[in-house]
Amino acid sequence: MNSNPPALDDASIIRALQAYKEAAAGGRSAEAEQLLVRVAERAPGHPAVLNELGVFMMARGDFEKAYPLFTRAAQTDPGRAALWSNLASSLRSLGRRQEEREALEKALSLEPRHLASLLQKGRLLEELGETRNAARIYQNALATMPPDSSAPPTVQALIEHAKGAVAADQTALGAALDDRLAEIRSRHGGGQKRVDRCLEMLTGRRSAYFPRPTFMYFPEIPAVEFFERADFPWLDAIEAATDEIRSELTHVLIADRAGLQPYIDYPAGLPLDQWKELNRSRRWSAYFLWNQGTIDAAHVARCPRTAAALAHAPRCEVGGRAPTAFFSILNPATKIPPHHGVTNTRLTVHLPLIVPPNCGFRVGGTTREPVEGKAWAFDDTIEHEAWNDSDAPRAILIFDIWNPFLTEVEREMIRAATEVVGSYYQPAHEKLA
Repeated sequence: MNSNPPALDDASIIRALQAYKEAAAGGRSAEAEQLLVRVAERAPGHPAVLNELGVFMMARGDFEKAYPLFTRAAQTDPGRAALWSNLASSLRSLGRRQEEREALEKALSLEPRHLASLLQKGRLLEELGETRNAARIYQNALATMPPDSSAPPTVQALIEHAKGAVAADQTALGAALDDRLAEIRSRHGGGQKRVDRCLEMLTGRRSAYFPRPTFMYFPEIPAVEFFERADFPWLDAIEAATDEIRSELTHVLIADRAGLQPYIDYPAGLPLDQWKELNRSRRWSAYFLWNQGTIDAAHVARCPRTAAALAHAPRCEVGGRAPTAFFSILNPATKIPPHHGVTNTRLTVHLPLIVPPNCGFRVGGTTREPVEGKAWAFDDTIEHEAWNDSDAPRAILIFDIWNPFLTEVEREMIRAATEVVGSYYQPAHEKLA
């Protein structure tokens, strides 16, 4: 009579190994070991069982026993990158560098984005003195991880090491670039801002940001974070009126606070995403002179000098969309989260009026500190954010203008197309009103 227990099917093996892992994770080492021995007796040649036995031996420091277990697992199931990665780990522990490299190449041929194998290969190249190639492999490894994801506990230390190695390599590459370009810079008078930003992105000192409008994208025009102030000479007249504009804002804050409204005001049923904290909140409030093309006559009457100053700007006129001009009040200890504007056919202009310390503004990879009376224009479809870390409100005048890279014909056609879209989706009862 055969006393051997029947062989386990795949589903039973997986359940048994899961029970083993849960016992081990729970600190029940004796129970875990018994479970592993039991499943190994009933499925001694199964690759998953061989792999777990190898991991168990590695944890005990018994690398000589781990190696043949991983070898059998990889030979039995040669299409799994993780098995070759574990085999490479045992070879590393045995000091067999060439075989380790071959096992890692096998793993990466099966799964080029296998995180553990990439990290192992980077470490191996680093130890062999191939630091630059190691940094590139580490960079590939880090690129496999989604933003804001947590590294698996088994590779956390290697992830941190990889980040440091990549940063060191980028610093060294930056120095090499600076050395090579120094003579060219001296011949051409120094500053080449676009080249500088290109190389900052290449060497990881700056992130790349691109327009991501929530409504309309106009192709084949430059994506500029902050425009050159000299490109807008008409801003001189608006900046010259800063004191008068600030005086009218002060009067509004004293006499017409009821006219302030939350800038973020989404109705129920819409996904709020990053706007959850500020939706319908007066921590970020607005006093509109024009709002989506509609004038607020009472507000303009309270702020005639501001309205007169805005007449100098090439504001866009789009039915139901533009112009928009308003005072923006950001309360103390308040942050406007990163977001994108509606269309790159228009730019946004800020004129800072009241700026306490510790206020900032970022567009893409460029951060600036607002200065009272000094305006700037930017493409708000590039990710941007603002913050007021002071204990006093921050106030600016905001308005929109046409993107100067559009021709007159393009502006006319975009105006018409935008108005058609607005009418097309307008509720029937509003069309009849």
